[in-house]
Amino acid sequence: MFVEYILIFKYFIVCFLISSLLLIVSYFFVIQYSNAEKVSIYECGFNPFNDSRNKFEVRFYIVAILFMIFDLEIIFLFPWVILLNSLMYVGFFSMLVFLFILIIGFVYEWVKGALIW
Repeated sequence: MFVEYILIFKYFIVCFLISSLLLIVSYFFVIQYSNAEKVSIYECGFNPFNDSRNKFEVRFYIVAILFMIFDLEIIFLFPWVILLNSLMYVGFFSMLVFLFILIIGFVYEWVKGALIW
């Protein structure tokens, strides 16, 4: 009954192991300095102790919307992983086309400067 979910479980295990490995490696190989700027409170690009009626820049909203769009599109990969054996080459190449379109959108946003803070 749960055989098709084993692939997703394996995917999560591999992602957890890779992220844990990267975290451990970065902890040991990075020189860590602490200063007042680094430990200060940071709130959406401006000092949080000013007037609460400050305007937000549009870039924060654009980055948040782009994150949600790309994050929702990545969710489509999980059902694809479950059904990959039954979809054969048609499913594989259709997902490659989907990911190619996703990469084109990402590169377009990058070139337009929407990801620059």
